[in-house]
Amino acid sequence: MLDIAFAKAALPKSGVLAVPLAEGAPLAGLAAALDEALHGGLARAMQAASFTGKKGQSATLLAPGAFKCLLLLGLGKDPTSRQFEELGGAAQQKLVKENEAVILADTLDATQAAHIALGARLRAYRFDKYRTTQKEDDKPKLAELTLLVADPAKARAAYTPLAAVAEGVELTRNLVTEPANELFPEEFARRAEELKKLGVKVEMFNKKDLEKLGFGSLLCVGWGSARDSYMVVMQWLGASGLGASGPGAGKKPKKPKDPIAFIGKGVCFDTGGISIKPAAGMEDMKWDMAGAGTVTGLMAALAGRKAKVDAIGLIGLVENMPSGTAVRPGDVVKSYSGQTIEVINTDAEGRLVLADVLYYAQQRFSPKYMVDLATLTGAIIVGLGHEYAGLFSNSDELAEKLIAAGKETGEKLWRMPLAPLGESYDKNINSEIADMKNIGGRPGGSITAAQFLQRFVNAKPWAHLDIAGMAWSSKDTPTTPKGATAFGVRLLDRLVADNFEG
Repeated sequence: MLDIAFAKAALPKSGVLAVPLAEGAPLAGLAAALDEALHGGLARAMQAASFTGKKGQSATLLAPGAFKCLLLLGLGKDPTSRQFEELGGAAQQKLVKENEAVILADTLDATQAAHIALGARLRAYRFDKYRTTQKEDDKPKLAELTLLVADPAKARAAYTPLAAVAEGVELTRNLVTEPANELFPEEFARRAEELKKLGVKVEMFNKKDLEKLGFGSLLCVGWGSARDSYMVVMQWLGASGLGASGPGAGKKPKKPKDPIAFIGKGVCFDTGGISIKPAAGMEDMKWDMAGAGTVTGLMAALAGRKAKVDAIGLIGLVENMPSGTAVRPGDVVKSYSGQTIEVINTDAEGRLVLADVLYYAQQRFSPKYMVDLATLTGAIIVGLGHEYAGLFSNSDELAEKLIAAGKETGEKLWRMPLAPLGESYDKNINSEIADMKNIGGRPGGSITAAQFLQRFVNAKPWAHLDIAGMAWSSKDTPTTPKGATAFGVRLLDRLVADNFEG
């Protein structure tokens, strides 16, 4: 992990420096002092490199004066928090072979400097757990990044909650990256249980518990697996103070009032079951639990920054495997809600998991709002590619709040159609022999999947995020290395911070 530090602004005598510069702005503060120390060399280098400070622009000067390296980074005009984060990510990548580096951030306010630090930390993420033969030259060397600021205490205070969110992102990325032989439902549940250390109340429901509850829809997905299915319920009660570390700790648990519920699909590996997937690309199905990974990371983030909100995270954990005991196309199962489902395609399993967990969340907690996340359909990738997650909601208010949070964090959402019960899309999932079937055909596949989920919502304000195209990236972005993205952790943390904290 990259070590971030904030120190009082004073121009170093040597070393590796990064200098953020806004477009068209004159040199000021430490940057001006640096130019003077270099006898105008900084201004001349900027002119020679045609560096004007445009967004994303950079220039590297090797051995200017007594310094080993000088990196210029453009902020553009009127930079946003996201631009400061992207600059931090760019600095981390360009200086990754250095042991330590300093960023001259004395002309920025504490919040801006904190977002540079966040971007650098997010971009520095690596998953090297299973690497044993990597050469030293291929490993990143940057271990410490110091930001020189006007008020270090204020910058550290601004960074502390952001660091908690970064830890939630890192947890999600770790979970999503793990291979399925290491992260199966029981092991996932154990890792979620570790959130108790942050003050989160965690309950694990094993197969017997779920059978007693009547989770026929969730459990049928795991019938073919040697691994038992689980549900985990995580409660961070930062508003009512009823959590494991709040003022109500040790007292008889009370029901939180109007909590926000986040529900995640956790298919730890998805072969498709009897409706088996093609071999090509099936290895990617280790991250079919990304929705559950996001909910777990979000709960860690909320607890880590002591968010003043009552939030419930619920994850359904299963493994979808073909065997002699697997659910078959044509089977009928009874859900926790009492509704029956004809399973037409066993590869449409995520909605079967969510159906029971969604209904349980409402019955037990009566949440004010519910948001579920799932790598639910390939159809959403056909429609939106890898630029937006699909947003389906029965609440304009909740949808608008989510879209706004997505714009702020860069985790973008695109709202898709969702018909009230009885309308055309919904009719596609009517069954001839049961209350519904689990697929509605190829046309509008992501929409009919959302319609299926809506049958378990009971008009509660709810949003479904289909993150199939966003959970894993095949390329680097300014603050996310290729691989697991943890899409949704920052989005939902921002949703809570902007709308639901008292």
